[in-house]
Amino acid sequence: MGSIPFGLIIGRVVARKDVRDHGSGNIGASNVARVIGKMWGRITLLLDAGKGAFVVLAVQGCEFSDEHVAWVGVAAVVGHCWSIFLRFRGGKGVATSAGVMAVLAPVAATIAVVAWLVAYMATKKSSVASLFGATLMLILVGMYFRPLLMAMSAIFAVLLFRHRENIKRIYAGVEIDSKL
Repeated sequence: MGSIPFGLIIGRVVARKDVRDHGSGNIGASNVARVIGKMWGRITLLLDAGKGAFVVLAVQGCEFSDEHVAWVGVAAVVGHCWSIFLRFRGGKGVATSAGVMAVLAPVAATIAVVAWLVAYMATKKSSVASLFGATLMLILVGMYFRPLLMAMSAIFAVLLFRHRENIKRIYAGVEIDSKL
């Protein structure tokens, strides 16, 4: 489920474009917004978050511990970042991570999303906002949801790794604005 590349699908269906050939070359919401429009970027964001939430909800009904359910969420994020449908390439995992955490720790996820919004409004850079929200989410999980900490740490590590080029551009002062 995590490997479904909604941004690529939307780009092809709506605009007959491969979003990977434009903008940042990413399949995520920010690039979809940049390439084919804000509304489609937002729809991509909701679908990517939805797939993260869906997989967690699907296994929560089984008799697994919260920790095991969280690792299913990690698998969805990894699937998004290294999609089996895209020769193990994909997005950065932020929206899918948000969907996972919205189910596992809804209060902490809400706080992190609000922090993302504030950081985005202040900087107009989705990457900065994403890293800020993910960092806050990790801190909140560490403080209040300890059983989820290992899985959230894995998600955080994936997000940092996937944003490594953005981090270099942030430090160099050349990171581009987002169009979300």
